[in-house]
Amino acid sequence: MHIHILGICGTFMGGIAAIAKSLGHKVTGSDQNVYPPMSTQLQALGIELTQGYDIAQLKPVPDIVVIGNAMSRGNACVEHVLDNGIPYTSGPEWLKHNLLQDCWVLAVAGTHGKTTTASMLAWLLEYTGLKPGFLIGGIVQNFGVSAKVGETPFFVIEADEYDTAFFDKRSKFVHYLPRTLVLNNLEFDHADIFDDLNAIKKQFHHLMRTLPQSGKVIWPKQDAALSDVIQQGLWSESETLAGDWDYQLLKPDGSEFNVLLNNEIQGTVNWQAIGEHNVKNAIMAIAAARHVGIAIAHSIEALAQFISPKRRMELKADINSIKVYDDFAHHPTAIKTTLAGLRAKVGSEKIIAILEPRSNTMKMGVHQHTLIDSLAQADEVLLFEPDNLSWSLKSKAVEAGMACFSSTEKIINTVIENSAANQHILIMSNGGFNGLHEQLIMQLNKKYNGV
Repeated sequence: MHIHILGICGTFMGGIAAIAKSLGHKVTGSDQNVYPPMSTQLQALGIELTQGYDIAQLKPVPDIVVIGNAMSRGNACVEHVLDNGIPYTSGPEWLKHNLLQDCWVLAVAGTHGKTTTASMLAWLLEYTGLKPGFLIGGIVQNFGVSAKVGETPFFVIEADEYDTAFFDKRSKFVHYLPRTLVLNNLEFDHADIFDDLNAIKKQFHHLMRTLPQSGKVIWPKQDAALSDVIQQGLWSESETLAGDWDYQLLKPDGSEFNVLLNNEIQGTVNWQAIGEHNVKNAIMAIAAARHVGIAIAHSIEALAQFISPKRRMELKADINSIKVYDDFAHHPTAIKTTLAGLRAKVGSEKIIAILEPRSNTMKMGVHQHTLIDSLAQADEVLLFEPDNLSWSLKSKAVEAGMACFSSTEKIINTVIENSAANQHILIMSNGGFNGLHEQLIMQLNKKYNGV
């Protein structure tokens, strides 16, 4: 079958493309911005890519067009598909009917930690020989890819609450048919498609309705929003963090902790990850793995070899004892917990936080009243104010005594001028940040190494 994917270079749709290719289909696709790393990954798989949406790409007519949720009415290819009656579907619906229907799906949902927890879970299954498939919104460094077809019925998926397509406004995750469901947390986000937190709770309730009676949901007992969702209906087995499961930190940065089940210590995790939020993610992953028969002791062994996904506190460079990290922070809670983890690790050493408010919710100003406070653990904060922000980040920054810039070049110059050994530079953005990461590292190398 010839499958053509509109919007192929997003992490999710790129994963769909890789899976479809593995299943033996001819796959082509297009995007407005065809660029590495996804473009090179897809081309390495033999997938033909087209820049832009000229309708010539739909000739000869594919058997089906998979339409990404970034596509909207008015797009030339979308209009051609509709006018000519070409069969089409969404990525989540295609995945459901072509793969997930026959799988034991382990889904990870929530506002924060989905990518990391799903990556952990996939690794726990792989380490213990279950050879799972997975589709995750980031490069899983233990595998080197974001998606693959497994050798067993087990399939791990990052279950996103964002909408499915222009013709299907339900959350993506209602298509995934989970048997094991992790709910990490729930806060207001995606203000571009949800009016309020109750609207998101409704979608999570719809997800709960798809879980079979023999399935299991794992969730944090102290999360008030998720408690509301559970109270709307629970038809499956349930386990909770801070109820059935818990942990004891043995090091403040979360790099060593005990795993507890029913108040009994099951073992000790020593690993590379930091932050109490990641400890919670790990407990959820261990609980989910146990649901498919993996012993807790084996999960603890596996976590010792777990490498966090790319762009999740990823150490990009260490130059003259100046460490540069890349993190996908997009919400004040994520920013706060990430900084808390780094502070616990580095003690009194200087932390410089550089932030681009790039998510739609950030741009709309929904989090403007909590954003500044979330950066409190940093010694120095450099904020980038893009042109398309609907509120004044600069005024908030001035009130807090923080620096705000309209160009990444000025940010880089400021950091380079004041750089010194034993500094930790944390760059936070859910986008490319105009290449700031690479340019900053290049300038640090030039200053300290002459290259």
